[in-house]
Amino acid sequence: MSTPEAGTTKQRLLSRNDYLAPLPIPTGEKPCDVLNIIWRKNEVFLDVGNYSIGSAVMVLWPMVVLFAFMGYLFRNDHDEMHLFAVMTTIIIGVPTVLLIQALFREVPLPVRFNRQRREVCVPRDNGEYWLVPWESVTAAATQHSSVSQAGRNTMGLLVIGFENPDPHAEEDNKHFSLGFHCGGGTTAMALWECMRSYMEIGLQVLPLTNDFEGERERLRGRNVFWGVFCDYLNGIRQHLAAWEIDKALWLIIGAVLFGAPLAMMLQAWKLSPPPALTHPDIIEWSKPLPPEQWAKRSPELEAAIANREAELASQQERELA
Repeated sequence: MSTPEAGTTKQRLLSRNDYLAPLPIPTGEKPCDVLNIIWRKNEVFLDVGNYSIGSAVMVLWPMVVLFAFMGYLFRNDHDEMHLFAVMTTIIIGVPTVLLIQALFREVPLPVRFNRQRREVCVPRDNGEYWLVPWESVTAAATQHSSVSQAGRNTMGLLVIGFENPDPHAEEDNKHFSLGFHCGGGTTAMALWECMRSYMEIGLQVLPLTNDFEGERERLRGRNVFWGVFCDYLNGIRQHLAAWEIDKALWLIIGAVLFGAPLAMMLQAWKLSPPPALTHPDIIEWSKPLPPEQWAKRSPELEAAIANREAELASQQERELA
């Protein structure tokens, strides 16, 4: 399947697509894990997951707060209260049921990026695993806008695509993609840089991220679920004790308006530790290699990265001039 060249941008009236790979050249953005998609990282591989129960909670929580406030206003009006109860059941009840169902489903397996072999392991629902060459992975930052009476609303995501290396695969098993709802544009590029920079530069360039495996170890002897909640409260208390009122206020606003403690508790509960790839072949594939056996960049990627780095350096010089 043909894709536009990396670095290409297609701009339309209400949409924009930035094509990032193949080949995976620098975007100019710093790596930033805005969605906590990095589940494991070491010198051999990086596990990236697309499961965020915390985000769902933080979307649902403001509606709960709003409807609780409206219920308080309508508490003495029985006619309005009946209508309000029906609205609440439909608007909040249905998403809540879906959220609860998601809590009791297994967390999807992560996609594993092996920088020493320069391959990506893509687990599939049928128990199959694809080993995809890194330089064949596609990536694009998409952004779409809509205009209404409320103003302009912009949404976007990062889409990463993988092709089944089996030339005899059936049509419905040839392509697989991951979509990360990060807003598109530069945010999507920064998220993509977490994977690209790891594969092309190394572990040291990755930002500090949630360590879900370490979270369980750190809270050993305590319940992970309530341990995260206690840590959140301790954070507020420490900021207040240090007279860092602004930081404490942000934590309080996050708790009241977005349910941040509950979101963090559920996220830690489901991902401490995150699911692992347990197939014997993948365990063997994930073991370290001697440096002399590490896979190298293709000459095409070497040339593309050199050209892109020169272009970014030229842009920086013009900005500083």
